[in-house]
Amino acid sequence: MKRFYTDVTIVETPDGFAIRLDGRPVRTPARAPLALPTLPLAEAIAAEWRAQGETVDPASMPMTGLANAAIDHVAPGRADFAAGVARYAQSDLLCYRADGPDTLVARQAAAWEPLLDWARGRYDIGFAVTQGIIPVPQPDETLARLAAAVVALDPFTLTGLSTLVTLSGSLVCGLALVEGGQDRDAIWQAAEIDEAWQVEQWGEDAEASARAAKRTADFAMAATFCALSRA
Repeated sequence: MKRFYTDVTIVETPDGFAIRLDGRPVRTPARAPLALPTLPLAEAIAAEWRAQGETVDPASMPMTGLANAAIDHVAPGRADFAAGVARYAQSDLLCYRADGPDTLVARQAAAWEPLLDWARGRYDIGFAVTQGIIPVPQPDETLARLAAAVVALDPFTLTGLSTLVTLSGSLVCGLALVEGGQDRDAIWQAAEIDEAWQVEQWGEDAEASARAAKRTADFAMAATFCALSRA
């Protein structure tokens, strides 16, 4: 749609920090007020609205989209949504190792074991780690404690975590970033070890490179969204 506003402001309300366009409140697709839990997140979303040109392009406002999802979809059914995210623990990427070659096996161990060690210490849990892709069940207590950690998150952080987990294939990677404060780029590199190995062996075409760049940008954006939601 065409841009219909000039001024973008932030107003603190009882529900949070609201975005105003020429003094009028921005609403989500479900017509709820777009109210953010922290001022830094509100400032980031206000910047997306200010950056629009003659037309408003929702695709260029990813944080606004995540905030809309948090308000309209996650908050009303947080427990069910959290359960869906927590199910990634049943087949976490970090628990499925290659059986060769030795170089790839060593890379996975070097990047993935420290992340699993962090989760072991943080949640007092254990993991079943295997080689290959045949499913291996995780301990019930591990699944329960990770699920409890996920459902305890606020709707905004939970929304961002969902993107992190979906892109990485690992609940542990997502939680290490959100709750452990670990380095975003290092976690993403760990999650992309298999893809990077394939590129080393076979090369990468322009289309695959563009997809990889998009995934990297989406991961970084979701990590920033989580950080700003808790700032």
